[in-house]
Amino acid sequence: MSSFFPFAELCEALAATTKKLEKRALITVFLQKLPVDDAGRAALYLSGTPFPETDRRALNVGGALLSKVLQSVSGAKPSALTAAYRRHGDIGSAASELLASHDHAATLTLAEVEQDLAAIAAARGPGAKLPLLTGLLQKATPIEAKYLLKLIAGDMRTGVKQALVEEAIASAWSAEPAAVRHATMLQGNLPEVVSMAASGTLDQARMRLFHPLGLMLASPVASVEEAMARFAAEIREEQTEGIAEPEPVKGKVLSYAQIEDKYDGVRAQLHMGDATQPGRVELFSRSREEMSETFPELVEACAAIDEPVILDGEVLAWTPLRDDDDPGRAQPFSALQQRIGRKIVSREMREQLPVVFMAFDILARNGELLLELPLHERREILIAFLDRHAAGTAQLSARGQSDLFAPQASTTLPRLMLAPATRLETAEQLDNAYTEARERGNEGVMLKSIDSLYQPGRRGMAWLKLKRELATLDVVVTRAEFGHGRRAGVLSDYTFAVRDGDKLRNVGKAYSGLTDAEIAELTEYFKDHTIEEYGHFRTVEPLKVLEVAFNNVMRSDRHDSGFALRFPRILRIRDDKPVEEIDTLARVEEIYESQPDKPAETE
Repeated sequence: MSSFFPFAELCEALAATTKKLEKRALITVFLQKLPVDDAGRAALYLSGTPFPETDRRALNVGGALLSKVLQSVSGAKPSALTAAYRRHGDIGSAASELLASHDHAATLTLAEVEQDLAAIAAARGPGAKLPLLTGLLQKATPIEAKYLLKLIAGDMRTGVKQALVEEAIASAWSAEPAAVRHATMLQGNLPEVVSMAASGTLDQARMRLFHPLGLMLASPVASVEEAMARFAAEIREEQTEGIAEPEPVKGKVLSYAQIEDKYDGVRAQLHMGDATQPGRVELFSRSREEMSETFPELVEACAAIDEPVILDGEVLAWTPLRDDDDPGRAQPFSALQQRIGRKIVSREMREQLPVVFMAFDILARNGELLLELPLHERREILIAFLDRHAAGTAQLSARGQSDLFAPQASTTLPRLMLAPATRLETAEQLDNAYTEARERGNEGVMLKSIDSLYQPGRRGMAWLKLKRELATLDVVVTRAEFGHGRRAGVLSDYTFAVRDGDKLRNVGKAYSGLTDAEIAELTEYFKDHTIEEYGHFRTVEPLKVLEVAFNNVMRSDRHDSGFALRFPRILRIRDDKPVEEIDTLARVEEIYESQPDKPAETE
């Protein structure tokens, strides 16, 4: 069996270089030297996760528990642990330093790591996990401990993403990178893909229901003019392969685009209809977490559908139809907040807060992926499916955007609904559509190329989202502080960051916008996910995503990003969004440059 020590040394070499080709070559050579089973384990761990995508297990180990284990094994005082963390910025590197004098022969194997991680995931609660983590760390050399803790914490910091691992797999077994990517998307299991690449059977990969695919994402724009210009540029580049600049689009008919409302709900993927598993229905969040228990009425409504499909859409809190004067509408995300993360939804809550699934795309049907079909063809398939299976949806399929919430003949609230779309003709039409969407209580509008293929995980210009009322950013909390006065006992002030490559850069601090109940919940969360504690504030694991609004962006040396948000306030907690999808430093700079009157002073 293959030792874990060379894997740790590989990670050290990967972290030492910024050259993508060099990283890929290192991984390729390493995988080629291993037995196939161990190559699969190594590929998985290099991608930064202890379990495959299709594996529902989770380690559920927070920073506080890892710090406790490291302190116990190393014998270091809390002050020494804090100092080591401050020097390195992550628990794994701190472990390597604190355990330097504990060096011993390397006996840990990749297979043994797999077994120990499985046992940790199966253990219930910190008390049961503590001895397992301690035992694993005691067997590790300093460099092995470094990357074990990095893997467990989900923070490898080697500059390697899954896409690069897929390229290395292709290189190691002389396969096409596209074939490896396709098999990984279908199988959702890197060790399986390694085995298929090694045996030359990548073409045998098949789509699986109840394995979530990556969601296609939209790029934000702040105005109608920016939306039209960027979208036309994208289409022109596709049509001319970037040879010429796009022509002016003012007043031009853009029949190759469609407009949809941008809803303020929970983005979700709906899987159902497997004949071998009658009644099985599953909902997945954008971070690919299963959340069917949170919305049981959607599961119940779709259980009888026997046509295998994967739908992309939005779960919305919905005010049911009553009469012509009160036709009903989607409610804001805040109405859904009480549902998020619940495993038991009371009958009263279901009655007071009905939910629907607003479908706007179909990704697979009857075992066939539809990602390579243009949007207008996928839309036709979606309409046909909903006409067959969703009560009340047929009436919606032919309606225009302004008739979205018109009364329906059916008095039963349809759980599956079609997101109406209209062809874009002019900039004026887009401007009006935005106004009408806001009047309906929705966030704004989506602009999509009707010829766009569905590209999981990609955020390009083929899909745009126009939300211009406020500039907002999705950020991750890096530090939490105790408040003052009546908030003196809770962690209510949050420093937050955006992405800058593989690093996080702080851009602001906010303490307003959340309810007392949300602050109390976050206080307990951050106590469980504290990395280091000093005085009235603590560094926390960067896992909790917030959406923040602000007045403008200024240059500032207060934060390591070089920018600061003026008057930031928290709009909502984004448990539906993974940290990998928060906004970037480039986006902050873009907002700064777009300001007509840029504040240049330093706060």
